[in-house]
Amino acid sequence: MLWIKAFHIIAVVTWFAALFYLPRLFVYHAMSSDAVGIERFKVMERKLYNGIMTPSAIAVVASGLWLWLGYGFSGGWLHAKLALVIVLIGYHWYCGRLLKVFREDRNTRSHVYYRWFNEFPTPILVAAVILVVVKPF
Repeated sequence: MLWIKAFHIIAVVTWFAALFYLPRLFVYHAMSSDAVGIERFKVMERKLYNGIMTPSAIAVVASGLWLWLGYGFSGGWLHAKLALVIVLIGYHWYCGRLLKVFREDRNTRSHVYYRWFNEFPTPILVAAVILVVVKPF
């Protein structure tokens, strides 16, 4: 079970790296005005979302379920953490919608919006780590 836990942690780190990086690409994409740069961002965003972000999210959920079934965790901390994971899945999904907006050249938001959007996963990461390590309730 320790191998599954290690794999879960690696998948979480990978998923969060992508959750932080894709919106940062959106910032730069929203600021870009040259056709070559815009097309480059489209490729980078697609590869990050489909090749790293989504597979790591699937690995997080699968290994998390495996750990839950193996250890039988219970307690309020777990319910709170699962709620945060559901929020992150929604954020992930919304990133996919934004990816489509950029791919179709329909973005109307400024880079400032994406700078704020980019910060959303940070408090969730902090809260999730505290819940898992401290188990406050």
